[in-house]
Amino acid sequence: MYLKVHNISSGNDIVAVCDRELLNTTIRDGEICITISENFYGNTISTEESVIDAMEHASNLNLIGNRVISLANSIGIIDINSCIFINKVPHAQVYRI
Repeated sequence: MYLKVHNISSGNDIVAVCDRELLNTTIRDGEICITISENFYGNTISTEESVIDAMEHASNLNLIGNRVISLANSIGIIDINSCIFINKVPHAQVYRI
């Protein structure tokens, strides 16, 4: 998985994680089109432990891909039923208030 933490001055950091095979691809489903870029998701491969730590401490999450969604589900951050699917690829955004 690729992980990037966007440090926001307000302290509400955004953690972006995607599955490895999705980086630098575009997925489409009807009118929905998402480009999964290095600019947003980073270019450094991360361990599951690093991803879990980042997800547990983030104010905002942007997750895309079967593995990262499954990991977030397994630690209770999201429910798979709350995801949207874009051409069969699960995507979730989490905002902690």
